[in-house]
Amino acid sequence: MEYLFSVVLAVHILAAVGVIGLVLVQHGKGADMGAAFGSGASGSLFGATGSANFLSRTTAVLAAIFFVTSLSLAYLASSKPKTTGSVMQDAVNSGPVSAPPVGSVEQGTSPANPDSKAKDIPR
Repeated sequence: MEYLFSVVLAVHILAAVGVIGLVLVQHGKGADMGAAFGSGASGSLFGATGSANFLSRTTAVLAAIFFVTSLSLAYLASSKPKTTGSVMQDAVNSGPVSAPPVGSVEQGTSPANPDSKAKDIPR
């Protein structure tokens, strides 16, 4: 199962990088106006409109692969076996906590007047 997760994750990352690259390479809608004035965009490898169709279709295919791998990664991550027991059972114990001494004095009270805390309460 771990092998399948790694393969799907690698395909997911490659699809994401491919989508980013193809989106950056594509021309905007206003780029065709420059080709009319001789900027050289019409003489590309795929022709005047061939590159737009090829790039947009390839981007759509890579986006579909990205979504499928996203869903499959979510499924693979949620289908891992759950461990039983407490989250804290694997925690390292730092040692026993000692209880305070029996005759300890609380904060806010003085040893001479143990009822000094009761005077602070409004009536």
